[in-house]
Order: sequence, then C-alpha cells, then structure tokens
Amino acid sequence: MDARLLVSLSGITPRTLHRCADLAAELDRRRVPLSVLYAARTGEGPVTEWVRTRARLGDSVLLHGYDHTVTPTHRTVYLGKKAEFATLPAHEARLRLIAAKALLDTAGLSVDGFAPPRWIASQGTLQALAEHGFRLCADLGAVRDLVTGEVRRARVNEFTSQSHRTETVRCFALVLAAARAARRGGLVRLGVDATDLTRPGLRQALLDAVDVALENRAYGATYGSLRTVAA
Repeated sequence: MDARLLVSLSGITPRTLHRCADLAAELDRRRVPLSVLYAARTGEGPVTEWVRTRARLGDSVLLHGYDHTVTPTHRTVYLGKKAEFATLPAHEARLRLIAAKALLDTAGLSVDGFAPPRWIASQGTLQALAEHGFRLCADLGAVRDLVTGEVRRARVNEFTSQSHRTETVRCFALVLAAARAARRGGLVRLGVDATDLTRPGLRQALLDAVDVALENRAYGATYGSLRTVAA
C-alpha cells in the first residue's frame, strides 16, 4: 500500500515567516501540501494572513494550542517547550479551547483538527476536543479520529535535539526514518519547527526526507485529508 506523506510546520512567527514561505514553495514544487500548526495567540498580522492564504491553496490548518507562554495551572511539564495540553484535566482544556476558538473566529480561520504542543495531549484534552467539535487529534504516536474512534498509528519524525554537535546524525536519522516508513506504507509523518529552517543542514535534510519518501511511492497528503477519509 502506498504511504501518505504528512509534513507539518509549527513555530511560525513574523521573524520566521519568510523561511516558512520558502519551505512551502519547495513543497509546492514537489506537489506536497503542508499541514500548518497554528497557535491561537499568534494574533492578526502577516502570519495569520499567510496561514489563511495557505488554507485557500489547499493546505491543512490544525490548532496548535492556545498560548504556549502561559504555564498550565494543573501541572507544568518541561520538554524544551511547555507541553500546554499534556496534563490538563478536561475542564481546564475546555477553557483553553473555548478561548482558542474565539480567537480563530476573529482570525477568520475554520479549524477542526488539533495538534498539541510537543505532540502530547491528556485524556482530558481528548474529551474536551470531541465536546467542542474537533474531529481529529494528531499526537506523537498516532492520528486519532475523534468522531469514529479510529486510531492510525504512526510516530512523528522531527529534529528533537538542538545540539549542533549531533546535527549530522539527526539529519541522517530523519531521512532514514522517512524511507523506512514510506516502504512500510501507511503514514509518513515529518514535523519541523520554523526555527529549524534557519539551519541549512536541517532544512536540506527535511527536503531530502520528503524526496526519499516520494521516491518510495509515498504521496503528499494533509491531516485534514485523513479526517475526510475517516468520515
């Protein structure tokens, strides 16, 4: 079975926007759509306008949390960045989702998929997502259809360490993981933070991983397309 290649981009800010646009253009040339992970507190401005434009062009937009800078009141999890929804009980997750959806409406974005910061969502978060009309949640190890209950197991492959000393190893591992996943079929999930694109080696490794997946008969898809198929 041919694999589906899912490329997600997070960490989009005015400072990194030009690099994000460059990556999107490279993927467009390869006919690979992008799944944009959008934090609700990004606010209006060039970032939101760019995300709206990419959505009109066929990219998928997933809510990527409410406010990554605010420590959850239940318990803090430190994983390089705060994992905002990692341990929240359902009632706290509901409050953040209500606030996030209000900001999305203001920004003119229609979103029914969710990718939690650091790809970690508590059971309370999954419950709150379903209650608030979200159809899909993409976490570290799977993509979950919140309507049908279907779970597609596939781990996100991304650059997890910020050490420059291990950059070559990380680049090789990403390309190798993409090749293996594509040959197995199913989902090939590649994730990149916009700050990674400032490193030429990391940027090229991501594109190499995309190319090797395509060479192994994967085809570009979005998280939104998984939701549509499951429906």
